[in-house]
Amino acid sequence: MAQQSYRIAVIAGDGIGPEVIPVGVDILKRAAQQEGFALDFVDLPWGCEFYLKTGKMMDDNWVETLKGFDAIYLGAIGAPSVPDYISAGQLLLPLRQLLVQYVNLRPMRLMPGIKSPLGGRTAADIDMICVRENSEGEYCGVGGRIHVGTDLEMAEQTGIFTKKGIERVARFGFELARKRPRKLLASATKSNALRHSMTLWDEVVDEVRKDYPDVEFKKYYVDALAARMITHPQTVDVMITSNLFGDILTDIGSAISGSLGVGPSGNINPERTFPSMFEPLHGSAPDIAGKGIANPIGTVWAGAMMLEFLGQAGTGARIVKAIEQVLTDGAVKTADLGGKASTKEMGAAIVAALG
Repeated sequence: MAQQSYRIAVIAGDGIGPEVIPVGVDILKRAAQQEGFALDFVDLPWGCEFYLKTGKMMDDNWVETLKGFDAIYLGAIGAPSVPDYISAGQLLLPLRQLLVQYVNLRPMRLMPGIKSPLGGRTAADIDMICVRENSEGEYCGVGGRIHVGTDLEMAEQTGIFTKKGIERVARFGFELARKRPRKLLASATKSNALRHSMTLWDEVVDEVRKDYPDVEFKKYYVDALAARMITHPQTVDVMITSNLFGDILTDIGSAISGSLGVGPSGNINPERTFPSMFEPLHGSAPDIAGKGIANPIGTVWAGAMMLEFLGQAGTGARIVKAIEQVLTDGAVKTADLGGKASTKEMGAAIVAALG
C-alpha cells in the first residue's frame, strides 16, 4: 500500500518568518514520520526580498503554481523596506481572495503554563475561536484617492458585503459551534452605525441561524464584544465577524491569551477548490528578526491545524498536546513568555515532547 503523501508550498516570507518556519517544518516532518505519512515541502521565495529584486511579491503564474499543492504554509509577510499596502495588497490579500479562502479561522486559547494579563483567569476561562470573513468587507480593495498632494485630497475605502459572502461564513461558524461542547455563537455587528453593510450582515445571519436551533446565538455590537472578551471571556466561544472586525478582535483574543507568538490561523477554502493556507497570527516582527528569539509556537500550531484540515487530525492533536506539555513543564520559554530560550530551543523541546 502506497504511503499517503501531501505536497505543501512553503512561503517563509519576511522578518521572523524564515526563523520560525524551519522549526515548524521539522516538527511536522517528525510527526508525519511517526504516523506513517509523508509531507513534501517545496520552498517558494516570495515576499518582500523577492519584491525588491523583481518589483513583484510573487511570480506572475502564482495561481497555477499553487494549484499543484495540497496546502500552503506561510511564515510572515512585511518589511520596513516595502510599504504594507504593497506587501499585503500584492500577496496576502490576493492569496485569500483568488484562492477562495473565505474563512479565516483563528483559535484563541490560554494554553497551560501561560499567564494571562487578565488577573485570575485560567485556561478554562479563555477558549474561543473566530470565524472571520476573509475575502470581502473592508479589505476588498475598492476605493482610491484623488487630488493627491493638494488641500482637496480625498480618500475613499469601500466595504463590500454580499449575501453569499455573509451566508457562507455564517454557516461555517454555526457548523463549527454545533461541534463544540458549549454550542455557543456570537455575531459581531455594528448595524446601529453602519446601517447598510451591517444591517445586511444581521439579516443574513438571522436567516442562517434558523437552521441551527441547537446553537445558542447572541448578537453583539463589536465594541461591546471587545469589552466582553476582556471582562467576561468565559462567555465567548465561537464568533463570526467581518474582515475588519475579526482582525481587531483576534488581536485582543491573542493578547489575553498571553502572547501573539502562540496564536495560529488558517485561511480556509472549505470546498477545497484551491489549497488553504496556514500561518501564525503574529507579523514579521522586524524588531526581533535575526535574533533567533521568536516564539515558533504559533507556526507549529498552525501546522497542526494544517494537518487536521488535510485529514490527519490525530497527528495535529498530538502536536498541540506536545506544545501544551512544554508550556506546562515551563522549563523552556521564549522571551515573549518571560524566558530566555531561543527559537530553536523551543522547537527542540516540542520535538522531545512528541517522543
